[in-house]
Amino acid sequence: MAMPAESCCGRGSAVRSWWWLSALLLSSLPVARALVEGLYCGTEVCYDVLGVTREASKAEIARAYRQLARRYHPDRFRPGEPGSEGETVESAHRKFLLVATAYETLKDEDTRRDYDYMLDHPEEYYQHYYTYYRRQLTPKVDVRIVILVTICAISLFQYYSWHSSYNEAINCLANVPKYRIQATLIAKEQGLLNRTKEKGKNRRAKEEIREQEEEIVLFPYYLISYVAWYVSWVYHFTICREEYGDQEKLYIIRKHMKISQSQFDRLDEATRQSFLEKHLWVKENFELYRAEQEEEMKVKMATDPKMKRYRRWRKNEGPGRLTFDD
Repeated sequence: MAMPAESCCGRGSAVRSWWWLSALLLSSLPVARALVEGLYCGTEVCYDVLGVTREASKAEIARAYRQLARRYHPDRFRPGEPGSEGETVESAHRKFLLVATAYETLKDEDTRRDYDYMLDHPEEYYQHYYTYYRRQLTPKVDVRIVILVTICAISLFQYYSWHSSYNEAINCLANVPKYRIQATLIAKEQGLLNRTKEKGKNRRAKEEIREQEEEIVLFPYYLISYVAWYVSWVYHFTICREEYGDQEKLYIIRKHMKISQSQFDRLDEATRQSFLEKHLWVKENFELYRAEQEEEMKVKMATDPKMKRYRRWRKNEGPGRLTFDD
């Protein structure tokens, strides 16, 4: 049975419409290109930028980069020099950035492998974008090192916080009477207080023995040091008649006052300076100073109300007074 002519014409027009629609969709798809703006060297080939071939070694790539960098570096570029005709500072700066990008792309083996793959397979458009930005955004530092450093920092912070809390709790227990008394009672009930005291005594005894042993061992050193100091003193100040320095003057003053070095060091700087201003290293001046101090102390004891009460207490109720109550 023959088909009508109208149905054949309608089917042919429908097929042509589908073909036109398919061609329109294909023309709207992006064209697969190997050189994409924003990836690596953009629309330029990195090998051509450096002037090398794809088979060039790393040494050849580095040599070509150094030559171009010296030529286009902003600090060394001079317009009008031989080989730079028609170049401006802006264009030289752009070329220098392009050369640096090409070198960064080709000097690394992995990046160069990805770039060669993009040149050989331009149809994998989105894969190239993913590979490029994944490499750019990947952290340069090993993640394990970052995790280790973070854990150490957190541990140090926790240790400091716990240590501070522990010290605050111990200070509170030691200073608040009710907590201190309760802790003492608990320690006595458990028998820890006496044991601690015994340990403290044993520890002090051991420390005293150790100090005595150190003094015995170091006695020759101390003796030699003292003899050397005494000989130097006699030579400089007795034989050569040199003038005393501030340290020597303070030493003589301390000897006149008959106090130890630690006691003398506890005096403030103004007091020691007043000793030097009064020339107390001279024996006569020191005797006058001591007599003045004794007179001032007697006047103070005679006029001070506290001293009066103390003398009255010693006279009436102080030690040495025998009563029937005793």
